[in-house]
Amino acid sequence: MAKRKTPKVKDLRPEKITNSQLENLQSIVNVINRSQLEMGSIELRKHEIAHLVAGHKDKLKELQVEFEKDYGTIDINIQDGSIKYPENEQTDKED
Repeated sequence: MAKRKTPKVKDLRPEKITNSQLENLQSIVNVINRSQLEMGSIELRKHEIAHLVAGHKDKLKELQVEFEKDYGTIDINIQDGSIKYPENEQTDKED
């Protein structure tokens, strides 16, 4: 076998990025990862709150049904509990 006449060319391209470039890259990736984790936590909390609101809306509907059975169709002032009856509704009056 013949020997190689030209010497093998050394690859002069860098093998690694600089330490400061590596630190910068790692810092950016870490910020992105923490941000994505935080967004996931926020979305989970948002989902939990949505279920909480839905449950309380169901309780409110049950309470409204109870009030309608006891008082008929009414408006209740949630500040002081006063009842406002519709003007066109007949009241139980003795004639």
